Amino acid sequence: MPDEPVDSEILTIREVALYLKVTERTIYRLAADKKIPGFKVGGAWRFSRKEIDQWIRRQSEDQHGGTGEHDDK
Repeated sequence: MPDEPVDSEILTIREVALYLKVTERTIYRLAADKKIPGFKVGGAWRFSRKEIDQWIRRQSEDQHGGTGEHDDK
């Protein structure tokens, strides 16, 4: 397997918490409630950076009426 950068595509609970600037406990809770995309490997949660980025965009769209556009009027 080629050398991967430190910020590879698969993230740990800690890395997602740092990325989203929340506690690890919050990420555990969201993952257990299936509110954030993740999967378990040998009992440890892992997250795809791409899926987390998509989830962030969806959260933003949901808060702004689902259009993905902001109403600046």
